[in-house]
Amino acid sequence: MKPGIPWPGLIDLPGGGREGDESPAQCALRELQEEFGVTLPESRLWWARPFPATSAPGRIGWFLLGRLEARDLDAMCFGDEGHSPQLIGIAAFLGASDAVAPLQQRLAAALRSLPKDAVSRYHTPKTPLFP
Repeated sequence: MKPGIPWPGLIDLPGGGREGDESPAQCALRELQEEFGVTLPESRLWWARPFPATSAPGRIGWFLLGRLEARDLDAMCFGDEGHSPQLIGIAAFLGASDAVAPLQQRLAAALRSLPKDAVSRYHTPKTPLFP
């Protein structure tokens, strides 16, 4: 396992710290590319909100959601930052006792803020919902 991972052994989502003057969207998209090998255009991000940073008390972090398509899954190549990278469904992530709790809470808050049909428009078993 890579040193410095904040929640070793827990189910996590792609993410990380901003580099230079990156916007939250640029940071999320870079981290997605580095960790999953997926290059996503910013136009496919559809939800973003600031939250208290989990790794730096007193600072602001961002949580973003985007839409992956089947071709993105075909291109996916997990990096070396986790011990068993895999895709799981939204309900499985939210209900997992071994997931990063602040990320579960943020995803649940994001889903509560959306119209009831929004998730079904963006999430099917073939297109997982990840930032």
